[in-house]
Amino acid sequence: MQWRGRRGSQNIEDRRSRSGGRAGGIAVGGGSVGLLAIVVIGYFLGVDLTPLLNDQSMQNTGGGEITAADEEAAQFVSVTLADTEDVWATVFREQLGETYTPAALVLYKGVTQSPCGGASGATGPFYCPGDRKVYLDTDFFVAMERQLGAGGDFAAAYVVAHEIGHHVQDELGILSQANAARGSSSEADANAISVRIELQADCFAGIWARHAEAQFGSIEAGDMNEAVNAARQIGDDTLQRNAGRVPSPHTFTHGTSEQRSRWFQTGHDSGQLESCDTFAAERL
Repeated sequence: MQWRGRRGSQNIEDRRSRSGGRAGGIAVGGGSVGLLAIVVIGYFLGVDLTPLLNDQSMQNTGGGEITAADEEAAQFVSVTLADTEDVWATVFREQLGETYTPAALVLYKGVTQSPCGGASGATGPFYCPGDRKVYLDTDFFVAMERQLGAGGDFAAAYVVAHEIGHHVQDELGILSQANAARGSSSEADANAISVRIELQADCFAGIWARHAEAQFGSIEAGDMNEAVNAARQIGDDTLQRNAGRVPSPHTFTHGTSEQRSRWFQTGHDSGQLESCDTFAAERL
């Protein structure tokens, strides 16, 4: 992905210098309260790491100094976020005749807090409807490559685009309706609704990839394979299997590896919002 030297977003809230070992007065990370925060926040995650919580390599290590690698990752995220702003402004204008309002993205290192709960390295990146912001610790990109087998800059861009996909759902009124439906459903039905939400965000990420390629010419050979591989590596079945569990479909909240990669590809192939209606799809 060609990103260096390109426009960055102004919608970055950098909390890295004030991230610390506590969030909202509650210790987050390795303790039982931290695990509870992860469960509470789990629905909003683009990457559900709860199957891997027993893996110490996935636990938050807490703050630390901001390194040159951190700064490069932050610049990368800023450029990717700017790309999503330009793409979705175009898609909303051309396909809906409406104006897109960009989301803010919070960069943190270690832990921070959000209206959706405490955020740490173990929660993974997520979108919070409470303040309409994406939360991201760029150390997650390292975990993607080392622990999840999903390396590459375009794999990281896919994660950002997926979270912005949730903001697009929020902009369209889809997320609030789906949340209301989840609130009045059984656990199994709520999980099924969550899967449809997540797969639609994957599809929206695919739309972004197609338009980014057309608008900026930033996509390089192998980039799409990185994104598709990332989608596969963070499927519920793969995460549960890698955690030593037998995949349990009734507990899935994000979709299988096959589903996540296929819906991403669907969005990329069509470039159209209407192709991403996972709520009307008979086959996910």
